[in-house]
Amino acid sequence: MLKSIKGRLLLQIGLLLLTIVLVLEAIFAAAVYTYYFDSARQIVQSRAVTAATLSNQFMEGYTLPERARYILENLVPGESSRVEVLDLQGRTVVDSYGFSSSQRIRTPDVRVAQQGGVGSYTGYSKAFKQRIMAVSSPLVSYGEVIGTLRFSVSTEPLYREVAKLIGWSIGIGAAVLLLGFGLSLIIARRIVAPIKELTVISRKMATGDFTAKAVLKHNDEVGTLAESLNHMNEELSKSEKMKNDFISTVSHELRTPLTSIKGWGETLVVGGLEDEETTMLGLGVITSETDRLIGLVEDLLDFSKYQAGEIRMRSVPVDLNNLLAQLDLQYSLAGNRRGVVLSTRLPGEPLPMHADLNRLKQVFVNLIDNAIKFSELNGEIRLTAVREDLQVHISVQDDGEGIPAEDLEKIGRRFYKGSSKMSGSGLGLAISKEIVRLHGGQIKIDSEYGVGTTVTVTLPLAVESAEAT
Repeated sequence: MLKSIKGRLLLQIGLLLLTIVLVLEAIFAAAVYTYYFDSARQIVQSRAVTAATLSNQFMEGYTLPERARYILENLVPGESSRVEVLDLQGRTVVDSYGFSSSQRIRTPDVRVAQQGGVGSYTGYSKAFKQRIMAVSSPLVSYGEVIGTLRFSVSTEPLYREVAKLIGWSIGIGAAVLLLGFGLSLIIARRIVAPIKELTVISRKMATGDFTAKAVLKHNDEVGTLAESLNHMNEELSKSEKMKNDFISTVSHELRTPLTSIKGWGETLVVGGLEDEETTMLGLGVITSETDRLIGLVEDLLDFSKYQAGEIRMRSVPVDLNNLLAQLDLQYSLAGNRRGVVLSTRLPGEPLPMHADLNRLKQVFVNLIDNAIKFSELNGEIRLTAVREDLQVHISVQDDGEGIPAEDLEKIGRRFYKGSSKMSGSGLGLAISKEIVRLHGGQIKIDSEYGVGTTVTVTLPLAVESAEAT
C-alpha cells in the first residue's frame, strides 16, 4: 500500500490532518482551561480582596479574632467559598464553618499575603482530599499585617466541565479526521486513477501496441503528461512504421544484388566459362552487384555507429578546396551510367579547416551520388563552394524530380527513405548529417517538386589559418 502513490498520498495527508487536529486540540484545551480557571480565580479574588479591604478600612485597631467574627458574620448570603482567617503562623483562627485549627497552612498564596500582597494557589488539598483554588489577602492594622483572609473553592466541578468540553473537542477532532481521511481517499483516487490509465497505456506501448490513446480529462500536470504520452505514442508509431519500411527496403536492396550474383554465378557454372564474352559480362555484373552490397553493408555499419553515438572524427589540418577538386576530377573521368555531367565552381583560394578528410569525402560523395541518381538522363549537377568570413557553403544542385513538400522535413531522419522508388538504403543523408554536425556544421535542403533539389553544407574554417590567409 505504502509503495503506491495512493498509499503515500493518504499517509502524508493523514499525518498532516493528525498534526493539525492535535495542535488545534492542544490550543483549544489550553484556552478552555485558562478561561475557566482565570474566570474562577478573578471571582474568588474579587471577593477576597473586597472583604479584606472593607475590614482594613473600617476595623482598624480591632483584634484578629474580632475581625474574623465580623467578616464571617457579614459574608454574602449563599457564599460558596470556604472562608478562613489565619494568623501570622498560618493557623486557622476560625473558618466559615465555625472551626479553628492549629495546623499551619503554608501554601504560596498565604506566604504572599503575609508579605502584604494578594496571592493565589491552585493545587491539591490533603485536608479535604480534593483539588482547590485559593486566594489570600492580607489583613492590616496600622500598616502592619496581622493576619490573612483566605477564600478557597473546590475546582473539581471546573475540571469536570473542562474535561467534558475537551472530550467533545476530541470527538469533533476524530470526526474531522475521519471526514478528512475520506475526502483524502476520494482525492487520491481522482489523482491516481488517470496515472493508472497512463500506466496501462504506456505498458501497451511497450509491447508495440500504439493504438491506445490517453484521454485528456483535466488541464493540469496529469493532462500535460497525457498529451506528452500521446505525442510520444505518435512519434513511436511513426518510427515503427519507418523502421518497418526501412527493413523492407533494405531487404529488397540486399535481395536484388544477391539474386543477380546467384543468377550469373549459376549461368557461368552451367556455361563452363567457354563463352568469353558471356563470362566477362557475368563477372562484370557480379563485381558491380558486389560493390552495391559492400556499399549497403558500409551504410548499415555507419548507421549502427551513428545510432550508438560512436562515430569518431580524426581531425587534421586539411584544405577543403583540394578535396572538392579531387571529387570534380574523379566524377569527370569516371562518368556514370545516367550520363549526368558534374559542373564545379570552386574559389581560387584555399579553404583550410580541421576535419576528418575521409568522412567529409563520404558526405560529398553521398550528396553527389544522390544528385546523379535523381537527375534526368544526361542532365547536369552543379557543385559550388562559396567562402563567407570563417565559413564555407558547399552546395550540390540538381534539376531532377525534387522532393515532395510532405517528405522534405522528414528527409534525413532515421529509417526514412521517402516516397522515391530509387534504389538505396535511405541511410546516407542521416549519416552525412551526423558527420557534418560532428564537424560543427549543418546541412540544409531546399527542394521544389518537379524542379530540382539543392543541398547546402555549411562548415567552419580554421580560425588561425583563415586569418593567415
